Amino acid sequence: MPQKINNSLTDQINEMKRELNEAEKLKIEAKNLLSNYEDKIDKSKKETQEIINLAEKNSEKTILEKTEKFHQMIENKKKSTEQKIVQMKENALKNIKNISVKISMKTVENLIKNSIDKNKLEKLYTKSLEQTKTSLKHIKV
Repeated sequence: MPQKINNSLTDQINEMKRELNEAEKLKIEAKNLLSNYEDKIDKSKKETQEIINLAEKNSEKTILEKTEKFHQMIENKKKSTEQKIVQMKENALKNIKNISVKISMKTVENLIKNSIDKNKLEKLYTKSLEQTKTSLKHIKV
């Protein structure tokens, strides 16, 4: 009987050793898995931070570009408006000159119509004719 007990104890010890070995393997495997997952988490954190940094740089770049385009657009509109104002001034001056000429001509026309009668006109014509004759006599051919 002692042999049977001894075999049974040996079997139990061997079974415990196998279980301990299996537990040790599982422990090592769990450590490896934990290490792998921690590495993946660290890598993921780094990638996330890189993405955030890139997004910040891109957003700053975009903001600067949009701001520059906005200022350029405002400058172009300012120039365009200034050119329109200059053109409007020039057009206004031309219109004023044209109207002034028309008013002057109308005024002269009215003055002539209202101030010169036929007698004065005939005297003016006669006088001009005499002056022309006199001028022609002095010209040597």
